[in-house]
Amino acid sequence: MAEAHQAVAFQFTVTPEGIDLQLSHQALSEIYLSGVRSWKKRIIRIKVGNNVISGVYPASPSSWLFVVIAILATMYTRSDPSMGLIAKIQEHLPVSQMSTQCQAVVSAVLFSTMLWLMLIFTMRLCLKQLLSYHRWMFEQHGKMSTTTKIWVALVRIFSGRKPLLYSYQGSLPNLPVPAIKDTVKRYLESVRPLMNDAEYKRMTNLATEFESSLGNRLQWYLKLKSLWASNYVISRFSFVFQVSDWWEEYVYLRGRGPIMVNSNYYGMDFLYVTPTPIQAARAGNCIHAFFLYRRKLNKEELKPVSTVIPLCAAQCERIFNTARIPGEETDTVQHWQDSDYIVVYHRGRYFRLRVYQAGRLLSPREIEFQIQRILDDTTPPSQGEAKLGALTAGDSSGVNKRSLDCIERAAFFVTLDDEEHSMMGEDSAECLDRYAKSLLHGKCYDRWFDKSFSVVYYKNGKSGINAEHSWADAPVVAHVWEYTLAVDSFQLGYNEEGHCKGEVDSSLPRPQKLSWEITPEISQSLAVAQALADDVDFHVFSFRDFGKGKIKKCRVSPDGFIQMALQLAYYRNRGTFCLTYEASMTRLFREGRTETVRSCTNESSAFVQALEGGEPADVCRRLFRAASEKHQHLYRMAMTGGGIDRHLFCLYVVSKYLGVDSPFLNEVLSEPWRLSTSQTPVQQVELFDMVNHSEYISCGGGFGPVADDGYGVSYMFLGENIINLHISCKHSCPETDAHKFGGQIRKALHDLLKLLSPNLKESNKTDEGRPEVKKDK
Repeated sequence: MAEAHQAVAFQFTVTPEGIDLQLSHQALSEIYLSGVRSWKKRIIRIKVGNNVISGVYPASPSSWLFVVIAILATMYTRSDPSMGLIAKIQEHLPVSQMSTQCQAVVSAVLFSTMLWLMLIFTMRLCLKQLLSYHRWMFEQHGKMSTTTKIWVALVRIFSGRKPLLYSYQGSLPNLPVPAIKDTVKRYLESVRPLMNDAEYKRMTNLATEFESSLGNRLQWYLKLKSLWASNYVISRFSFVFQVSDWWEEYVYLRGRGPIMVNSNYYGMDFLYVTPTPIQAARAGNCIHAFFLYRRKLNKEELKPVSTVIPLCAAQCERIFNTARIPGEETDTVQHWQDSDYIVVYHRGRYFRLRVYQAGRLLSPREIEFQIQRILDDTTPPSQGEAKLGALTAGDSSGVNKRSLDCIERAAFFVTLDDEEHSMMGEDSAECLDRYAKSLLHGKCYDRWFDKSFSVVYYKNGKSGINAEHSWADAPVVAHVWEYTLAVDSFQLGYNEEGHCKGEVDSSLPRPQKLSWEITPEISQSLAVAQALADDVDFHVFSFRDFGKGKIKKCRVSPDGFIQMALQLAYYRNRGTFCLTYEASMTRLFREGRTETVRSCTNESSAFVQALEGGEPADVCRRLFRAASEKHQHLYRMAMTGGGIDRHLFCLYVVSKYLGVDSPFLNEVLSEPWRLSTSQTPVQQVELFDMVNHSEYISCGGGFGPVADDGYGVSYMFLGENIINLHISCKHSCPETDAHKFGGQIRKALHDLLKLLSPNLKESNKTDEGRPEVKKDK
């Protein structure tokens, strides 16, 4: 994903004073602070919202009453389940004026409460141990072992009923620190197909020296941090102290280059339909839906996202009311507990639009009415206001913070764009490309790239979203975006004229235009941003010749199939292999974010070379399956804490705090990811009817190129017959071309299907499996 761009080139300087040969006060202090942040976060969680319920999960508050009644009942039967503890408590009660019977009841209640808390602790400890079991992921599909069957049953028993969003947080295991020798071994294996014998021998010597000397010392600090903090990579503490930890700070917040294109990413609207052509109406429904989602989030009514087991929900805390605050050396991510307004940009003006009136969320029709007021407002922008947003697009700097406070505290940011975007035109492919570029960078000043997310509504009713990357990863944003699209179209709907349903309170106060006294020079930031935006080459297409349905008939993982196709396409495009980044989540662990799957392997390169070398089909099939299985193994390892890149990153951070230099780590962290890839899964399939309403298809999302001479590729499987792909690169590199690479990917997909199922008739010559294309409404 886009974090690969920052992970390549990030660097920082630490000058710890008082370092001795064994310990670094700076490093130990940083580890201590990480743990303090982590524990403070746990304490804060108890005080917020439904956290009393989540805090006692998997038990329930009502179970306390059951335990108390049970203990009191045994007392009346003249039995003592406490084995004398109730009597001991009664002896030490500070109240002497109570009757003996009353003291006995109070003592029994206190004992019952302690017993209840011990039971909760035991159940959570058992659940945590159960959630640490990941062998199920490595078992062959459809062949579950007896151990795993027993494990599934125990997880269901200890998981309780009706969990809230954050119920599992206290039971999720900590991310394990891999062994140095395992990480070094896997790293050397990953770079073997990219190096000649001399280069590989040199890297092996560097790695061996690192493993036997400095590596063990750095590892000691990481193990210490893992014992103290909940996640040795992240361990951030948010919403009160606004403090970030290693991954968030050094990969994102310390970067001084533009976050537009380099870090932010986008999501698209439905492909084939636009629910209404009225811009204000579309904004009214969707903004209302966003706040419905926020209400569910605050009440923890959203179901915990899960695979077979629940995923960490920590990133959800900062979806709304969050902004990246520029600083001199490092930015910060700040989250506010609540915000009753949004900020809307239109034709160079900024408006504060309150979406609550006397504590009531405005209806979609009322929000449409307020949005239309902004569209009809003819007030000119203040001097310098029109292009103020360029300050968030160019190089990072801390300017005019007080004037920006209103925007930073808003629930989210909205742009009312004067452009029209749709895939329905003479050249639908070119339309999609322009649509993607608009969502990624716009005009470089009409988005607020520092907000947690900005929503764009175009003149013809089309929409899209742009998200800042430091606070969360794409699946979290995709979740709220899926919900919003579904609620907008299938629950709220529109009347026959295309307006939002409901009535309007015409006495609503008008949206407030923000006033500015802008003195900073914007042209420099805008020039940097504009040059970056103009350099981006984008190609987005919907591959409808076949999808994961036919891929699964070949008994192959759809993700592995795509990754092998990308390796084949890149080799045909450049005549060589490259370091390949595929984003994998680590949310099976507390505060987990992402890990890297290095998709270019010895097995994948052997397969590509055999296919291109004209080897027999049966040989190529055997090599393909070996490569696909290797990729799936690496993906599972990454998800279960066995990846290498986050471990190497943290070792590098510790080395900087210690003030020591590692030639091995320096080279590892400077290697460019010339092919950066990411899959965007559909998480809430129950919200969409892909069979009867297949025209309601989102095209997914994408991100900018990671390396100046490389490609960024995002892909999404929709239903059984469609694959949407987003490809980015830079015009300035003569060796990259997004459209040519897209053509190579198409050809590679067909070649792989033909290889794996020579007798399976492809549907590229027919319209089989394609949704009926309907004109935008």
